[in-house]
Formats: sequence, C-alpha cells, structure tokens
Amino acid sequence: MQHELMETHDFLAFTLAHPDGIAQRFSFELGQHTQVEVWDTGVIAFMPKEKSATAKQVILSCAVHGNETAPIEICNRLISELLTQKVQAKQRTLFLIGNPPAIHNQTRFIEENMNRLFSGAHSKGEGLIHPERVRAKALEDYVAEFYQGAPAEEQRIHYDLHTAIRPSKHEKFAIYPYRPGRAYSGEQIMFLAACGVDTILFHHEPTTTFSYYSSQQFNADAFTVELGKVMPFGENDMSRFAQTQTMLTKLVSGENLGLTAFSADKVNLYKVCRSINKRYDDFAFSFADKVENFSAFNQGEVLATEGGEQVLVEQPQEAIVFPNAKVPVGQRTVLCLVPAPNEDIR
Repeated sequence: MQHELMETHDFLAFTLAHPDGIAQRFSFELGQHTQVEVWDTGVIAFMPKEKSATAKQVILSCAVHGNETAPIEICNRLISELLTQKVQAKQRTLFLIGNPPAIHNQTRFIEENMNRLFSGAHSKGEGLIHPERVRAKALEDYVAEFYQGAPAEEQRIHYDLHTAIRPSKHEKFAIYPYRPGRAYSGEQIMFLAACGVDTILFHHEPTTTFSYYSSQQFNADAFTVELGKVMPFGENDMSRFAQTQTMLTKLVSGENLGLTAFSADKVNLYKVCRSINKRYDDFAFSFADKVENFSAFNQGEVLATEGGEQVLVEQPQEAIVFPNAKVPVGQRTVLCLVPAPNEDIR
C-alpha cells in the first residue's frame, strides 16, 4: 500500500480507492526527518523526528461532509507537498478525510449528518447502526490517540474545514466552540484572519460537532472553519484559498506565522443568541433560499412558521447563519447571531 500511495503522492486518490478502510496500518520514513503513519483510509499522520522548540499538535480535518470539496483539495495539496518533501513537517500533524463514501456519492452524507455525531452522539439512540456512526466514533478515537501521544502541555489545534451550503455576506468564517471557563485565544483569531477567515462566531452551548469534541475533550484550540460555498470538484477557484493554503503550510512546517496582535477592528465578531430547532414537519422559513448567511432581520420580523405559529426575531437585530429547513424534527434549523464586541479574548 505504501507503493500505491508513493507512486502518485495523492492521498485523496488512495483514500477513494479504499473508501471502506484498509486491512492494516502502515508506516514509512521521509528522508531522515519524518515518520509517516497511515492509520486508516483518510487518516495520515506526519511525525517529525526532531521536536520543534514551539511544539504544536495539529489536526486538519475535511470531508466530514462529502460534497465540501475545497477543503479536501486544500488538505490533499498539503499532504502531497509533504509526501514529495517540498514541505517538511516540523509539527506533529494529523490529516483526517472524514467521509470517503460521501465523497464518492458527491453528497453531504449518506445516512446521517456526521457533524451531529460527535461527543458520543454516534452511540446514542439506536447506536452504531450505519457506517457514518461507526466512522464518527473512529475519528474520535484517532483524535484521542493523536493528542494523547504527546505531552498534554503542548498546544493542541484542530481546524475542521468546511464550505457552506449557501453564499455568505462574510465569505469565510469560523465557529469557536462553547468553552466555559476558558478564554478565547486572540492569537488563534488572528491566525484565522491571516487565513482570510475574517469572521468569528462564538457558540453558546455544547454541540455534537467535531470541533467541539476536540475542544471539550482535549482543550484544543478547535474551530469549525467555513471557507466559502459548496462547489463540485473542478469548479473551485483555488486562488480564493491561497491565504488559507499558505498559512496552514506555515503552521505545519513551523515557519514564523508573522501574526499581528489581536485587534477587534480587524475581524467581525458575532455570538450565537439562540439556536432554533425544528419542532414540526411543516417548518418553513419566511425568506428565500438565496438569502445569504449573515443576513440581518429586525425585531418582530417573522423568521419562520411551524405548527401554526410564527418564529419572530427577538433581539433589536439578529443575523442568521446555516438556515436549513430540511433537517429532521429535533435538529437545528438556524443559528441567530448578535454582535460580540466584548467576549473574553486574550
């Protein structure tokens, strides 16, 4: 299998050739500097043999939703550059391609939205009843194995890379998971800004997303990073992701990141004021499908109707993000946002 991978240096192609798993792990060396370990299909780790003075434990995940192709291309390009030794990993780095069967299927998921299956949600209810639930549990285990393989005091980072279903007024944005009792990192926010991700949403409650799992279980600086709109393979304008590609490469290769001090003037900061869950099958938004993420509505306006009732804007003004009326009853249909100028950022 090593020969198969190193013949093309294309880890995505290797992953898609084995969407349901590989028979066993394998590893090999790059020069005298890096141990490469393939733990599973879509799971590859780069372990530098010399420890960096500013050691970080970096996880880059993509394809938790199989049709979000730009993050897959970003990660695959960086993996290829590492395998060809154009770039040398100076930080321990784990890449995760989350849902290979959904990539094959060119869909968000097969049976169930994987980004609602972490922090143990995969095993609740009917349990591990289909491959996406099994894979979500396996991804949790790989994160745990990776972080627990290095000293706990070293910085842990996890960027779970996505693209959004609909366009956004802020093209690139990130969700900072709920982290009670822990300050938000100004350095991390400025790193994301240097990636071109100039908008941050502070979540208000625990969730079952991949980034929340890493944040809550391992105190990682973890984010769900939205890099634009969903597009098919071959239709992404990769020049729009050049800043992200450059900064992730610098991070993994241990280069000076050149970050400026945190300044709220350089980013857009929002906090979630409420999450609206679907209660009835007839849930419907009052706005058109073409309405962009971060569109704002005024107090008293009707956001949606369901069960013969209106869902109204409660705050003087609320912006919306991730509206999706097609989710199952009980799941989130939209997040409502207000400005967040005074969050605990250090």
